[in-house]
Amino acid sequence: MNFNLQRYIKRQQEKNVADSLASFPVTALLGPRQCGKSTLAKHLLSQRDDAVFLDLERPSDLRKLTDPELFFHTHRDKLICIDEVQVGPAIFPLLRATVDDDRRPGRFFLLGSASQELIRKSSETLAGRIHYIELTPFTCTELLASSQSSREKLMELWARGGFPESVLAVSDAISLTWREDFIRTFLERDINQFGFSVAAQTMRRFWSMLAHYHGQVMNYSKLGQALGVTHPTVKRYLELLEQTYMVRSLAPYSANIKKRLVKAPKVYLRDSGVLHALLEIDTLEDLLGHPVVGGSWEGFCIEQILAAKPNWRASFYRTSSGEEIDLILERGQKSLAFELKASMSPKVSRGFNATLEILQPNHTWIIAPVPEPYPFQQNVTVSDIFSVVEEITGY
Repeated sequence: MNFNLQRYIKRQQEKNVADSLASFPVTALLGPRQCGKSTLAKHLLSQRDDAVFLDLERPSDLRKLTDPELFFHTHRDKLICIDEVQVGPAIFPLLRATVDDDRRPGRFFLLGSASQELIRKSSETLAGRIHYIELTPFTCTELLASSQSSREKLMELWARGGFPESVLAVSDAISLTWREDFIRTFLERDINQFGFSVAAQTMRRFWSMLAHYHGQVMNYSKLGQALGVTHPTVKRYLELLEQTYMVRSLAPYSANIKKRLVKAPKVYLRDSGVLHALLEIDTLEDLLGHPVVGGSWEGFCIEQILAAKPNWRASFYRTSSGEEIDLILERGQKSLAFELKASMSPKVSRGFNATLEILQPNHTWIIAPVPEPYPFQQNVTVSDIFSVVEEITGY
């Protein structure tokens, strides 16, 4: 297949997608709009001759599925890639029947901008036949060659966020314009297309309010009062933004310890560039002088870490007395702890060591924009985010 891939940058998930196509009848690559799903798919499809690509947002491609059974039968020996698959939920029952007739790997490659849960609502019958992979916007390991030589690029990624058209823009002004257009399109078009009925102006207010809550423990009642809606409505709006990869709710730590723990989740806007656009922060200089700088760095680092460890259970630790660890990752008997500080001279809280004694992580990192890693104390390292992401791949 012939695609224009002059700007292609290798993605971390490329091998996982290729392995899935070789192992499962249906592979679904999910993630927010404009994060690079189509580009990654076209890169993989350009290396083979047995593939056909459909974009359901193009009327000409959508018409090809007027009789999907005939189309699937005609191309039964090819890998069929369907972009923006959430636009055509009616095809999922037919996908099941088609796959059950021939269970060989690599039958269908689905790209979607809705979450796995939303896709599942339309595709319950694909259970056991489909493998889901999430693609995020660009991460630091995808864009940077080394932490020492690319600190300026790292700071630019933080300020602009990871969406390709934003972070690769020729100027801060063009980047900001792209993000503002992205927000407007999401509110005015995408929400309705995903099947949600919410006024664009209402969702804009809610999204902007969440930007001011970024990195804080969620208070549904307080947010509902400010917005003039009920507690359940706030939860529904939040779920909408979570299901479309705009917002992350980070669960509180829930192990049985002798401490009174916070039980509400923390809320983060997943892309730092979108956060800054909603808060009208135009440049890195503006960000460094803004009250949200600490929370913004915290959310940015969390997304980098979770992109590297997507299958680990993530939570934050906070007690009623204020003892806190920003991020804990757990898988089996392993646990890793992270404190996130937007300072080149990071300091920890008074209860830091006592908290580590309770949690007993395998290792703890204090992540800050420092020029190079250095030991802080036993099993605790101060490090830049790039070095941490590289190091945790060994766990």
